[in-house]
Amino acid sequence: MMDKMKTWVLTALVMMSLIQSYLLAYSMPGLGVTTSPQQGYVKAEPIGDEEKVENVIFPEDMVLHLGKEKHTVLYPASNFYNLIFGKIKSREFKGFQRSIASIVDWDEIRDRDQGLELRFGSGVPVELLSKVLKLEGDSLFMNDVVNRIWIYKSSDRDEVRTYFFSSDNVSVYESVKADLTAQDVQMYVGYGEYQVNYKRVSPDIYLPEGPVETMSSIVGYDSYTPEQMQSYLFFDPGVTRAISDRNGSQIYTDGKRGLQVEQNGRWISYTNPASVQGQDDSESQNVYTAVQFVNQHGGWDGMHRFEHAGILEDPQVLRFQQYYGSYPIIPMNPFLFGNMKLRLQQGTVSEYERSMLTLKKKPDQRTVEWLPGGAMLANAYAHYARRTEVKAVYPALLAMPGKDKTLQLHPIWAVRLSDDSEETLLDAIPGGYKPLPGEPGGAPLAADSAHGGSTPSGQGIVNGGGA
Repeated sequence: MMDKMKTWVLTALVMMSLIQSYLLAYSMPGLGVTTSPQQGYVKAEPIGDEEKVENVIFPEDMVLHLGKEKHTVLYPASNFYNLIFGKIKSREFKGFQRSIASIVDWDEIRDRDQGLELRFGSGVPVELLSKVLKLEGDSLFMNDVVNRIWIYKSSDRDEVRTYFFSSDNVSVYESVKADLTAQDVQMYVGYGEYQVNYKRVSPDIYLPEGPVETMSSIVGYDSYTPEQMQSYLFFDPGVTRAISDRNGSQIYTDGKRGLQVEQNGRWISYTNPASVQGQDDSESQNVYTAVQFVNQHGGWDGMHRFEHAGILEDPQVLRFQQYYGSYPIIPMNPFLFGNMKLRLQQGTVSEYERSMLTLKKKPDQRTVEWLPGGAMLANAYAHYARRTEVKAVYPALLAMPGKDKTLQLHPIWAVRLSDDSEETLLDAIPGGYKPLPGEPGGAPLAADSAHGGSTPSGQGIVNGGGA
């Protein structure tokens, strides 16, 4: 009996020793618990808003072809852009017939026939686009990726043609049962009659012949705390540990997942290693998963546009470009802001990068600025060192940290290159000055004043008060 009692006492001592060893191992100096235990944990409410997939799918811009080699460009959130896109979303597109794009001289149609192009950058999966537009097609079409929709009225007869262009730059799908009339196209084109006139300098590059009105803004922001992000991203924030690396960044980990906080708490990189099953990922399903993940892990800061991965990019990586007003935000190096990136593997988010800052809806200060057009912009583009790599030229907002928890957003002409990097092509005219016809950045002297740089309501003043 005495031997059994000794055995039980010895076993109890061994168990207590093991428990103490475990507690010591997980309470090492420099690895302190960063939040309260799970039983006292209450999940934080997201600062950002929830979003729907259909709200991150929209054209990068719209090109209106007025005929007689006249064009203009509309940007997201401007009044006429919203009006046209709203009408297009109410129409039906059926009866798709596939053909080879090269059998038509599209440059001739651009310059001769009235119409409009809805351009989606590198493209958008048709399956996702069908959540925004009323599309009805076969599996070949629904599984493709399109980078533009072109609707035009033939100049020699009163009929409308509607084409969806595959991002492979080879195939095109015509909707022979599109719910559009010649009067619809004339109405869309009519919105561009009093906009800044754009000149086509290559098949996909249009440059304004006069200055474009924009806004320079100083915008306040709120900020997530590392503790809030832990509560969003870890199942049990009570067991996370904090480590400081040599670069001054803070790293939080629960032994599997990692959260790195950079730029003095302004940017995070989250990793969650996922096992790969060897099956293909569905980009459309990944977009749904990514949007829902952001909804539950911090929320959205204003308007974002989904950017399809190009042919040379990793399809598992999803990017969402942030906008303020009508224009995308580009951070000034080395500042990180304006882009949200997620990597998904078999429906699981394994990487998540985003800013910790959330912009206030109304700016603290706004100043009218004019982006130069005419010969000044054309010369800058013609002499740009990497011109052969340029995929797009567009107005954007260059973001840089300001004082007292603010960001400065300055309008620029930006270029997107073939590697999807973005650079500044030309700054706005200093001092908010609007160049007159014949002046640097202004319209040509011979240009009609209606197209020479005035920006009527609908293009310069945008919804959201941002740009």
